[in-house]
Order: sequence, then structure tokens, then C-alpha cells
Amino acid sequence: MSVIKRFVAGAVCPRCGEMDTIRVYRNEIREYRECVKCDYVDGQNLDGSPEEAELETRVNKQSSKQSEPKPDPNPAAQPLMFVPNPGLKKKD
Repeated sequence: MSVIKRFVAGAVCPRCGEMDTIRVYRNEIREYRECVKCDYVDGQNLDGSPEEAELETRVNKQSSKQSEPKPDPNPAAQPLMFVPNPGLKKKD
């Protein structure tokens, strides 16, 4: 069975922003959309089941933030000391 790919009129690519470059196609379990300009590809299951689990990385890992102390939202004021730069000459 050959796959029929159809263009979607007025669709805008989420990656490159070009209009009328998105085409859709499907197989028995998934539906895909792709951009012919920037090679963007996205898919979803036809039955609405969730996608496969995302790989755990340091960015999306659930860490235990309870062990870290929370910063004080109202820290005490600290004075700033400004030291003149001796290399700058004052213009008259």
C-alpha cells in the first residue's frame, strides 16, 4: 500500500513559519505532518494514546528541591562602595 501525502492549504510550519509547505500522511497507528522546506516532522497517535516516554535528562529530571535551602525573598540591604577609577581623566 502506498502512502498518500496531502498538502494542507493555509497551514504554517511551526519551525520555519512558511505557509502552504505542510503535508500530512498516516499509517495504521500514527498521523504525521512534515514541512517540505525545512524538513520538520511531527506525529501523533490516531487512537489518542500518549506518546512514548521522554528520555530523562538533567533538564527534565524531577529533582528533590526540598533538600536545598530556599533563598530569603527579602535579604538585608547591603551597602555598595564605589571606587573612582584612577585611569579616567575628568574632562573640563
